[in-house]
Amino acid sequence: MPIESQLAFVHRLLRETVRTGDTVLDGTAGNGHDTLFLAQCAGENGRVYAFDIQPQAIAATDARLRQHKMRNRVCLIQAGHEHLAEHIREPLAAAVFNFGYLPRGSKHIATQAETSLAAVKSALSLLRAGGLLAAVLYHGHEAGKPETAVLSDFAAALPQEQYRVLRYTFPNQRNCPPVVLAVEKLAEAA
Repeated sequence: MPIESQLAFVHRLLRETVRTGDTVLDGTAGNGHDTLFLAQCAGENGRVYAFDIQPQAIAATDARLRQHKMRNRVCLIQAGHEHLAEHIREPLAAAVFNFGYLPRGSKHIATQAETSLAAVKSALSLLRAGGLLAAVLYHGHEAGKPETAVLSDFAAALPQEQYRVLRYTFPNQRNCPPVVLAVEKLAEAA
């Protein structure tokens, strides 16, 4: 099998984890690509929660979902992903975060280390055993460097009895290639 791009790799992991009827999270809705993908994976009986702070991201995601007739599968929430535990009560099969800034949007509005860490911690607490959290980290912009460091350190310190953590990147690519952190929850904390 050829080596996959970061996003193709994340989508393969999600496709292999999410089943019809599952509840899943897109913590960074952006233009709706991952939200749509999750809605397709979870099926018509599944539920997707998608968060973004920017009205144009919510609007773009809404339009993409309507175009593909999947709007009814998704709960769009215009709020910071650090507030996800206020909106989600059921266990998650998977969570995806594509950190950074909105493509073709303002680079001054970007995810931040502190709120991203809070969101990842909340998502992991909601993740069921066997569930997957995938985070794509972009360290080539100002806010991305500390965010990548904080989230990488956090993931590396997760107890191996409860989590399996993978880091996927292409170290020979120029211009700060994205880093994928994939976290599989093996068991609940004792």
